[in-house]
Amino acid sequence: MRLIAPPGVYAPQDDTALLAEAVCREPAMPGAQVLDIGTGTGALALLAARCGAAGVEAVDVSARAVLAAWLNTRRSGQPVRVRLGDLASVASGRRFDVVLANPPYVPSRPGGPFVRARGGRAWNAGPDGRAALDRLCARIPGLLRPRGVLLLVQSALSGVGTTLERLAAQGLHVDVTARRVVPFGPVLLRRGPWLASRGLIGPGDDKEELVVIRAIRTTECSSCAR
Repeated sequence: MRLIAPPGVYAPQDDTALLAEAVCREPAMPGAQVLDIGTGTGALALLAARCGAAGVEAVDVSARAVLAAWLNTRRSGQPVRVRLGDLASVASGRRFDVVLANPPYVPSRPGGPFVRARGGRAWNAGPDGRAALDRLCARIPGLLRPRGVLLLVQSALSGVGTTLERLAAQGLHVDVTARRVVPFGPVLLRRGPWLASRGLIGPGDDKEELVVIRAIRTTECSSCAR
């Protein structure tokens, strides 16, 4: 089924495909209660349902994305609940077996060109690319059941080591389970000179590494009761 992806909604790309492969390999998926954060078109939520999840909830801060995901789930016939929300609204005492996340992670100059472009909040993530990642690292432990799993995709441009350290500091066992080098898309190509000026890429670089991080909640954590 071809997904509906109207203007302003993040269409599945290389990062979606890499995370989708991890979803298909995830042993915790059959029978799991799954949360898909930043669902966009709902592609990963639908995949989780097809991979045997018992229940799937998909959330996004974009009303346009929520509508697109709702339409796609209805067309597919998969039992996915779609709602408008952010990390604060989903972190309300509920816990999940699997959390999926493809958050914004592209470094962006505050007030710079293209930051306010339609759909830009699906990828713009502040000067170091961590505006969404840091909030996610802080909230994730409280969203996971014991032995719950986070599957997260991000770019190496936005500090994979920092993500690993912050998740581990919350009591999660973390690993990088997949890597893929892909050509820059239009957004990064436009930002190439600015990224180079900050030392995030070398002169003439036109590729980035995407990684999938798998984190398991193995212990109780200080944020889980919040």
